[in-house]
Amino acid sequence: MKTPNNQARLHSERFEVAFNQVHDALRDIVKINDDRFIVLLKTGAKRYQIIEAFKKDLEQYAKLRNAIVHEKRQIGYYIAEPNAKVVHHIEKIANIFSQPNYALSIASKKVVSFEYGDPILKVTDAIKEHGLSKFPVYHKNHCVGLLTAGSVVKWMAANMDNGLVHLTNIQVSDIMKFEKEQRVQVVSKEVNIFDVENIFEEAHKNKMKLEAVVITEHGKLDEKPIGIIPPWDLIEIDYTVE
Repeated sequence: MKTPNNQARLHSERFEVAFNQVHDALRDIVKINDDRFIVLLKTGAKRYQIIEAFKKDLEQYAKLRNAIVHEKRQIGYYIAEPNAKVVHHIEKIANIFSQPNYALSIASKKVVSFEYGDPILKVTDAIKEHGLSKFPVYHKNHCVGLLTAGSVVKWMAANMDNGLVHLTNIQVSDIMKFEKEQRVQVVSKEVNIFDVENIFEEAHKNKMKLEAVVITEHGKLDEKPIGIIPPWDLIEIDYTVE
């Protein structure tokens, strides 16, 4: 039986520490009455895209961890030894779970907002110039909702006359009548990725169509937006680590 060298033993010890950090983080994030790693992982993967992104890797690491911890043959000997690449990867995952990025890190920083009294031609110019489709709307210096390109199209369809639409005297407030529900939630720049996923999950449970999470400095309705996260952006995020 070959005793591992110091470097191999260090890799195993670092792997155990990182695995335990992931386990602890999953407990804090998932919050269920079941402490088993795999149960926490599977439950978390259903709720959070960021956990789903690492689910397969962590399932394999759980098997490796069991071999390391439960199948030792003697002190200082590990039946399985993680290589440096595996150790580096699980340490990265542990860091992501334990210290998740701020939501602002995944938000679109190009945010264009409008006031209730702005002409709709200003909105169509922004759509053309920036290629955006969602715009926070303010009324009396407070965010009151989200104007979408889809609602602009709906308004045009409803007000078309012989194939023509007259926009000269139309304001944002006219289009907002087609936004039937409150479709935006304002949050502080201090919230993290898990917080945002929870917000969308709660909206889904309550059968509310949340178009976007808008990020401001302190999460106040009277602050201008510094980032915006539509639900689709959470799916498209690349969480891979090297």
